[in-house]
Amino acid sequence: MLIGGFTRIFDRPSFEEVLDAAAGHGLEALQLNLESLGLPPMPDRLDPDLCRRIRDQVEARGLTLAAVSGTFNIIHPDVDERARNFRSLRVVAAACPALGAPLITFSTGTRNADYMWASHPDNGSPGAWSDMLEAMAEAVEIAAAHEVPLVFEPEVSNVVDSAPKARRLLDHFDSPFLKVVIDGANLFGAGDLPRMAEILDEAFDLLGPDIEMAHAKDLVRDGEAGHVAAGTGLLDYERYLRRLREAGFDGALVLHSLDEDQVPRSLTFLRQTLDRIG
Repeated sequence: MLIGGFTRIFDRPSFEEVLDAAAGHGLEALQLNLESLGLPPMPDRLDPDLCRRIRDQVEARGLTLAAVSGTFNIIHPDVDERARNFRSLRVVAAACPALGAPLITFSTGTRNADYMWASHPDNGSPGAWSDMLEAMAEAVEIAAAHEVPLVFEPEVSNVVDSAPKARRLLDHFDSPFLKVVIDGANLFGAGDLPRMAEILDEAFDLLGPDIEMAHAKDLVRDGEAGHVAAGTGLLDYERYLRRLREAGFDGALVLHSLDEDQVPRSLTFLRQTLDRIG
């Protein structure tokens, strides 16, 4: 299991300096946020020479590029905005071989038009599910055309807000190009914290074989609360990491929702927890 981080944790004038900072902290893998290259998160184009330079610079520092972020609100009410983002998804997917990125992180969307990580009362409606499936079909088609899997996250604020819904989505498409990025801090709706062990176990029982990447952050309450550094909140990390290992996961465990000065503490916390569980 590699421990990594989002590139946007490190605010530097150049991408090479971002990589130097990540390597200097002892990280082993990175999730590439295209903003770290001075680009929009969903760009209109990606220069092939730039992509190859990124790959070379990552490899030169002994780092692994675990994924590139391709998240946007796939059921945003603005049809034109959705269309622009799907065009950008094609750009990102086409660039993955040159980047050396094996995965694209993705989301299942929200009816909240203002913020893609905020919930909405209609997220659980049949209409939202139907719209999500329609959008996801286009996304999976793009992923398959470029042979790079999308990894979506069960997230309390999105349409797929639980492990059972994630399983339902995976079974609907039954595609090798649609997989899961698991984040233990994003699985707990209102009132769910007392059921932490049950909910974590359910997630790994249902999704274990389809987990391709994992996120590492923490939560201080239930609901839309998974926004603090790993090891500073309430998540049962011993259970989370043990279940990851039992699922045969050997990919990247990626830190986010923390400042750079919190990286050493969270990194030490994760390594010590992994050592404890053996």
